[in-house]
Amino acid sequence: MAHASSYRPNTAIGKWFDVRLPVMRMMHDQFNDFPTPRNLNYLWTFGGILTFFLVVQLATGIVLAMHYIPHESMAFDSVEKIMRDVNWGWLLRYMHANGGSMFFLAVYIHIARGMYYGSYKAPREILWVIGVFIFLAMMATAFMGYSLVWGQMSFWAVTVITNLFSSLDSIVDGLGTAVVQWIWGGFSVGGPTLTRLFSLHYLLPFIITGLVILHIWALHVPGSNNPTGIDIKSKSDAIPFHPYYTFKDAYALCLFVILFMGLVFYAPNFLAHPDNYIQANPLQTPPHIVPEWYFLPFYAILRAIPDKLFGVIAFAGSIGLLAFLPWLDTSKVKSTRYRPIYKWFFALFIINTLVLGYLGAKPAEGMYLLFARIGTAFYFAHLLVVMPVVGWFEKPSAMPGSITDDVLGKGSGGGRPSAATASPGRR
Repeated sequence: MAHASSYRPNTAIGKWFDVRLPVMRMMHDQFNDFPTPRNLNYLWTFGGILTFFLVVQLATGIVLAMHYIPHESMAFDSVEKIMRDVNWGWLLRYMHANGGSMFFLAVYIHIARGMYYGSYKAPREILWVIGVFIFLAMMATAFMGYSLVWGQMSFWAVTVITNLFSSLDSIVDGLGTAVVQWIWGGFSVGGPTLTRLFSLHYLLPFIITGLVILHIWALHVPGSNNPTGIDIKSKSDAIPFHPYYTFKDAYALCLFVILFMGLVFYAPNFLAHPDNYIQANPLQTPPHIVPEWYFLPFYAILRAIPDKLFGVIAFAGSIGLLAFLPWLDTSKVKSTRYRPIYKWFFALFIINTLVLGYLGAKPAEGMYLLFARIGTAFYFAHLLVVMPVVGWFEKPSAMPGSITDDVLGKGSGGGRPSAATASPGRR
């Protein structure tokens, strides 16, 4: 996706640096003058939104860590002290807690957009796989951060999730128990567990930052996908990233921040669980243990399987399989916009995931458990059966001949699937 640089330093110092360390040239070429498909819609703004919230989480988390005490008898009180005694501590804590929820809301929209428009297809497989690793690192970071409050719900969530490793006893006798005790740092969840979770929670965001840099790098090699799934073929198909998409991203970010600030200032505990305002008590189990909302679909899958080991495998597989979408999807067309059959299956997949999220918040009994098992079966059937099979026999709709034709509303290119899978345009 190489293009001629238009960067011209205007000062002697700028020219001196450009010869020795051309950072400004790289930033200009990659984030200012980079040729971008001219038909990107607002769903493409969530990459910038995610970058913003990553910075928010890093900034607020570093300051909160200065006042937090990772000790089992002082952690809960240190959070309350942050809320009451630290200048603007309440704002930092609510921004960090609700920023995590906004982060996951944006990443789920980002993933759904990628799935709908086939952004995982060649030549963007590595880009997609790195994105899945970012998602996994986000989940681990969020789980560890949730535990640091050391309230009833977070304490027992740690107990339940870490105990999942005991399922390895079914494979090698004693292996799972040894792993769990190693994670705990003892024979139960306690001070050593909290210290380890705090250390990893502080470390992982910087690993996520490194993965995000790789993600952006991998994006700028083939360039952005677009709603048609057709690669850039001529100069008329592309526009510079700045000012067109910088302003579009900024507008979308402002709307998202309004929602974020609405939660922070008017409903800061809307997405929290009241039991987490009760200090952790190892002798009293909550009647219903529920993780944060962004884990609920996968939690429903975990509980839907009666066998513990297979439940853990299903839980891990429900996330891990996303990395294999580039090879599971057999369609020659990237964008679901031109797939008349698959688009209905995709809509059912989204609805099914939302239903699993609802069921994950309910007790694993009766009709809730039955529907969770049906939803789990459909989730895996979509990834392992629908995506490979439908792509074999589905006849795509007529497609435009180029991105420019799509923007100007000109005639279709005759429905040629090959247009969606052509090699990246050269500049």
